[in-house]
Amino acid sequence: MSFDYLSEKMIDLKLDRVSKKYNLPAGGNAPKRWYSRPFARRSSEMWALRDISFEVKEGEALGVVGHNGAGKTTLLKLLSSITAPTRGQITIRGRLAALVEVSSGFHPELTGRENIFLHGAMLGMHRAEIARKMDSIVDFSGVGQYIDVPVKRYSSGMYVRLGFSIAAHLDPDILLLDEVLAVGDVAFQAKCLDRIAELRKGGRTIVFVSHDLAAVYRLCGRAILLVRGQVVSDGAPRAVIDQYQKMAFAGQGTSLDELDPEKLAECTSISFSSPESADCIRTGYPMIARLGYRAAQCITGAVLRISLYWPSGYLCAQLTNESSGPGLTLQPGAGTIEFQCPVLPVVPGLYRIDLSIESNGCELDLRQRCATLCVDSGKPASGDFYIENQWTVSRT
Repeated sequence: MSFDYLSEKMIDLKLDRVSKKYNLPAGGNAPKRWYSRPFARRSSEMWALRDISFEVKEGEALGVVGHNGAGKTTLLKLLSSITAPTRGQITIRGRLAALVEVSSGFHPELTGRENIFLHGAMLGMHRAEIARKMDSIVDFSGVGQYIDVPVKRYSSGMYVRLGFSIAAHLDPDILLLDEVLAVGDVAFQAKCLDRIAELRKGGRTIVFVSHDLAAVYRLCGRAILLVRGQVVSDGAPRAVIDQYQKMAFAGQGTSLDELDPEKLAECTSISFSSPESADCIRTGYPMIARLGYRAAQCITGAVLRISLYWPSGYLCAQLTNESSGPGLTLQPGAGTIEFQCPVLPVVPGLYRIDLSIESNGCELDLRQRCATLCVDSGKPASGDFYIENQWTVSRT
């Protein structure tokens, strides 16, 4: 194992068959005896990362996604030299700043101002350079009135505000971020996203770990998927995120095959099709959604919904008969409600589908994560939605 800080043209980070092993006590949480026997217990091995190899070019923004325990934070700790690899080689070119944990790099007894100088010195900056940027760092963090208070009295939100502000303003060549958007209010999250976008435009190299898949898609030009400490996918963020969601949804949610005769009404099937394409749904083109249901008796005031969720888990849109007036009356037996969308406005990606039936405000059936909708590329769309429009040019 080794760390190599040699200059390599156009490659800021390089990992060559990097692995990290932790030794775990074989006895777990069992109480310790006051005596010990030779060779009575042996520790077990846990490989947090195994044979990781990839490169990050200068100015590239790399997103890292994966479930909890996949090795994302361990990867950033290796890159930031918090811990060393068990084997393999890491090559780093340029000045690196990391925000791996909320309190990383902070001394609890020092004030916020003193920690700014300390953190800057750890990054190899001169005191005069740090002092020149002090006002900008404090202003961005929003903790100005507490900047001369020991950071041990800071809340977790104040910690991450100051930590991100330091890391983003000390002009690093490489910026490592781990769940920086998980703490803090909406306004500060927006400031973080804007600052990351500015750094990326300025040619900085960024490694961004987050469970906010929408943020990864917007900020990063490339992503990798970690599963049990190994890279299983490396490519465009949309493709990697779609693969991650397919793995995450597998075996979860409510099956449409399991019917409950005790329910007054329930969802039985869901399908999506396009009148213009037999095998795919595309952005900006028509889509038809068919929701099958079964009613045990006459249901009045029925509202049926098809809910589409973003990769990040937020509700994107709904198809429902509620938008066109009072609820329906469902007759006993099986039936289908068809929703026709002249123009599908959502951008390409994989969307989670929930189904539900209500009657006069009372929930009769809810099927969560019961299906997915894969939207392929169609008409060009930048942002979160495709908006159908017409335009004309006139001279004044």
